[in-house]
Amino acid sequence: MAQVKKAAEKPAAKKTVTKKATASVKTKIELQYAEKNISYDDIVKNAKEFWTLELGNKAEDLKSLDLYVKPEENRVYYVANGKETGSFEL
Repeated sequence: MAQVKKAAEKPAAKKTVTKKATASVKTKIELQYAEKNISYDDIVKNAKEFWTLELGNKAEDLKSLDLYVKPEENRVYYVANGKETGSFEL
C-alpha cells in the first residue's frame, strides 16, 4: 500500500464581523392634552422621583421602569423592576 501524504491542513481563517455604527437620532416626545404639555423626560423624572421619594426606595435599586400614560385618567401607571406596580398623577 502506498502512503498518501495529506497536505497540511490550515486552520480555518477567522472571519471578522464589523458592526456598522448606527446613527444616533435625537428625538423628543411630548404629550399634549387638555391644554397641557408634558415631555417624555419629565414623565420619566417624575416616575423616578415618585418611586424614590414617595415610596422610600433607593434610586440605585431601580433597574427597569415601564410607564403607561393614560391622559384620560390623568395618571401614569408603572412597573418597576418587572414586578412592583403603582401609579401617580400625571
